[in-house]
Amino acid sequence: MRSVRTPLVPRVLAGLLLALIPGSALAGCGGAPGPSDAGAAPDSSEDASAGDPGSADPAQSGTGVLGAAAKPSGTATKPATVTAPTQTFAVGVSQFTFSRSGRTLRTLVFYPATGSAGGAPKSNAAVAAGRFPLVLWSHGLHGSPEGYQGVSAKIAAAGFVVAAPAYPFTNDKANPFNQGDMANQPADASAVITEVLKLDTKAGAALAGHIETARVGAAGHSAGGYTTAGMLSGSARDTRLKGGIIVAGGGMGGRFSGAATPVLFVHGDKDGTVPYSSGKSLYDSCTWPKGFLTLLGGDHGAALWGTTPAAQAVSKTMIDFFRYTLYGDAAAHGRLRQDATVSGAAKYDGNL
Repeated sequence: MRSVRTPLVPRVLAGLLLALIPGSALAGCGGAPGPSDAGAAPDSSEDASAGDPGSADPAQSGTGVLGAAAKPSGTATKPATVTAPTQTFAVGVSQFTFSRSGRTLRTLVFYPATGSAGGAPKSNAAVAAGRFPLVLWSHGLHGSPEGYQGVSAKIAAAGFVVAAPAYPFTNDKANPFNQGDMANQPADASAVITEVLKLDTKAGAALAGHIETARVGAAGHSAGGYTTAGMLSGSARDTRLKGGIIVAGGGMGGRFSGAATPVLFVHGDKDGTVPYSSGKSLYDSCTWPKGFLTLLGGDHGAALWGTTPAAQAVSKTMIDFFRYTLYGDAAAHGRLRQDATVSGAAKYDGNL
């Protein structure tokens, strides 16, 4: 598939979001800075126009999954242990169209598929046997689900369903583009989670019977990292999340709230778009189980792609984290620190 390069957003635009989200640590936020394995969106016979999950928007209804944040807790809630897969899967991908309060959320869903592992995701491939946790992946400014396909596919190949929405006013084709609309993305992400989880019981859906609906995580890069932080914070808190990964991001105003949830931070210490200090300050303020993967000399996110030692550390550590938090995989937990530590390329701190 055709490789693309997603442009960065000028740092001067950051002031807009600072005005809209009090307390935000944003100092600049870019889309995917390096090459991806992306191409055109796959065709899908399962395109669906979902009903408006408006109840998932606390700003509008105050009800539904985000209606009230749980009380803070110092103890992480761990899902019951299930057997994590030992194989690497082929990856399938289908495209859906969901909506929330009139906001269109085109979403690519990657999933473990039948067939031999490796190669590009196959459009509407048959789903592999088993039930798999759900991970919501959020793109950066001027990014897209296709631009992060290489990242989503790696997570899916490890045994996860990955839902990757295109946010309506910050994706690479948004017209108009509006960075300030990031404030609405945590609710968008939660709405997509709600709709994808419905596929587990939808008659005729390929994913019916294949989603571990009580095992949900979220991750994202740059603006997507801020979106993930927002899903763990304040009135936008999605209480279904069992783990979150914030890559080259920071806080979206407010503190993490609700039951303690493990969080992994990934940040380059030479990031010229979102300063390392933005991620580190959020990490320092977090009282939950947490880990911080520092990419030594790392930029805004090139290590999400490629095969460098840093890139391998990022990929392995993110998969270890989700295997631990969503599958309860003790072995993955045990190797997390080792996989995140590469002499001269990556170091790890934390109490996960």
